Amino acid sequence: MPLFNFLGSSKYVTDSSRFAQRVGDVNTAQAFDFIIIGGGTAGCVLASRLSENPNFRVLVLEAGGSGKNLIFTRIPSAFTLLFHTKHIYELHTEKQASAHNRSVYWPRGKMLGGCSSVNAEMAQYGAPGDFDEWARITGDDSWAWANFQHYFRKIEKYVPNPTYAKEINAAAKGSDGPVKVGYFTSLHPQCEDFVTTCTNVDIPFSSDFNTSSGTRGVSRVLTYVDDQGERVSSESAYFTKEVLARPNLVVALYAQVTRILFDTKAEGTPRAIGIEFARSENSPQYRAYAQKEVILSAGAIHSPHILLLSGIGDTGHLRDVKVDVVHDLPSVGSRLVDHPVMDLAFKDRGTTPKYIRPNSLLEAFKFLSAGFLYLTTRTGALSTNVAEAAAFVRSDDPKLFPPDEYPEKIKDTTSAKDSPDLELFSTICGYKDHGRYMYPHHTVGLHVTLLRPASAGTLRLKSSNPWDNPLMDPRYLAESEDIQKLVRGVRLLFKISKAEPLASRIDHSNTDPILDHGLLQKSDEELAEVIRERLSTLYHPAGTCRMAPRQDGGVVDSELRVYGVQGLRVCDASVYPTIVSGHTAGAVFAMAEKLSDILKNQHGSPVKA
Repeated sequence: MPLFNFLGSSKYVTDSSRFAQRVGDVNTAQAFDFIIIGGGTAGCVLASRLSENPNFRVLVLEAGGSGKNLIFTRIPSAFTLLFHTKHIYELHTEKQASAHNRSVYWPRGKMLGGCSSVNAEMAQYGAPGDFDEWARITGDDSWAWANFQHYFRKIEKYVPNPTYAKEINAAAKGSDGPVKVGYFTSLHPQCEDFVTTCTNVDIPFSSDFNTSSGTRGVSRVLTYVDDQGERVSSESAYFTKEVLARPNLVVALYAQVTRILFDTKAEGTPRAIGIEFARSENSPQYRAYAQKEVILSAGAIHSPHILLLSGIGDTGHLRDVKVDVVHDLPSVGSRLVDHPVMDLAFKDRGTTPKYIRPNSLLEAFKFLSAGFLYLTTRTGALSTNVAEAAAFVRSDDPKLFPPDEYPEKIKDTTSAKDSPDLELFSTICGYKDHGRYMYPHHTVGLHVTLLRPASAGTLRLKSSNPWDNPLMDPRYLAESEDIQKLVRGVRLLFKISKAEPLASRIDHSNTDPILDHGLLQKSDEELAEVIRERLSTLYHPAGTCRMAPRQDGGVVDSELRVYGVQGLRVCDASVYPTIVSGHTAGAVFAMAEKLSDILKNQHGSPVKA
């Protein structure tokens, strides 16, 4: 077994002069049919599918390099080791008024595969009600679960595991898609105990989160990890050697798009005709041109950022930062929403693989031993995706939150009566600061995420300089129901920690103040303050180029066309009408497959139904 099957660098283009025109030179560059901005979760899908037609000339530009060629993207547990490196956009929110005036770290993947190369590989797609809600908002039933679920099956190649043969209906899974999903990560005892304990506190067991039956319940998490124990990203799934060998596909690396070019001379609607890009702020600028369409798939942060830099957005804001207005579209960058998370850690009576981020010579030795085991057998501690088990619940479930104990009615923000608004998950150990800090103790890590926040914020330009990061303000906890639901979620985690079999694992007599045993005695008001002080992100920003009617705050229509301009679409989590009640990558994969079919049908390459 080879250690890793890396792609040769010759498959990718780093010399921009091979396919583009340097700004100021005579234009001799050949135009493409489609230009895709961003080689992330959606971009790789679009480039692969559109280039299936040999008559379509396709260019995809990625600001970073290959994710697949980085060993820490391939090892399932190693993704946080890429944080604070050149392979990550080092982003921070504006100071959050309702979270103790703190700025929150928002890392985003700067490589092919985008955030699918650095996420926790949790293959949970959201609730069926989420997509029915999308259909209601857009007025387009093709987004309803009954119709859109086809694309989840299209992306999947479910690889059965004998352990779960009786629990999982393999016939309901995709079997020949490019994205391998399965149960090939390790499963640690504390996460197994979490699943059993949840069932003992009236959270039902769910054999599969991704069916029409809905997501509520507890289970081990299906992962984007293949049967060789390696991460599956959009790059590894869609940019196979055969795809990259296509002569009509150009994959450009270290090419950061700084603006979209428009034809505004002709009367009528502006038309997107190309892009301008560079390797760095002080390097030469290049241009490339598209004859059919430009597709923006740079993610929920950089897609609205590029639109605004290109003159598409609120006229007043664009003039304030001295950007020439191409088209007034006030909702660009609005409705920024994210999944906030609260992390807890309790003393584990046993041992945990906390050495995956070693803090001592002994732990470094254990890490090296685990590394050797992983590289030779694809098993062991490094094969974990870290968050191995999860439960999806409602904050108004009377079994979990009895009305006599929780009499206050909280506004329902879910997408449907059977959709969740809280996710509880268990990790192989506790941590802080996105895994940078590992506790000196062996710990049980328990976490709660608010899946359907009422609070939403904005993304705006800091300046007209495309190399300045945008200003991101998700307005965490600005709405009172958000903090109320998180307090309930923390209370439920306390209950789980006190129930068997997890209770036997946790040493609740521990009084070390760096751990969270003392929180069990706090009032709701005190817990709310702790949450405000410690709230973090689950890395799921969305909604900044919303798919909705324009009068309802939409930026794109139900076929992802930007309102008021021709030849420009957006495809990534920025277009989510509402954030999904789960993990965001799956719906981006499926959305990109859907848009690929739309584009093929509209540009003379019809797709069979």
